[in-house]
Amino acid sequence: MARREKATSITDAAMSLDEERRYRTIRYVVMMSIRGLLVIVLGILVMAEAPLLWLWLALGIVGMAVLPWLAVLLANDRLARKPGVFTRHQRRAQTLEAPEHRMIDSE
Repeated sequence: MARREKATSITDAAMSLDEERRYRTIRYVVMMSIRGLLVIVLGILVMAEAPLLWLWLALGIVGMAVLPWLAVLLANDRLARKPGVFTRHQRRAQTLEAPEHRMIDSE
C-alpha cells in the first residue's frame, strides 16, 4: 500500500464546502456525544448516592443545557479563515511637492 502524504497548500483559498460541512458535523456529533455521556454519568451518580450530589446535578444540568446550544451555534457558523502567509503592506500617502510655476491668486 502506498503512503499518502498531506498535500501542501500554497494558496489563501478557503476549505471546500464539503470539507467544512464534514468538519462541522464531526464537531456537532462529538459535542452531543459528550452530552449523552453526561446524562449517563449523572444517572450513575444519582443511583450511587454520591457525596455532594446536589452540586454534581447542578453542574450536569447546566452542562446539558449549554452543550446543545453551543453545538448548534458552532455547527451553523462558518469557520474563520486562516490568515494568509503573505503580508499586506499599506501604502503611505505621499506628500505633494510645491508647484514650480507661479500660481494666480483670486485676490
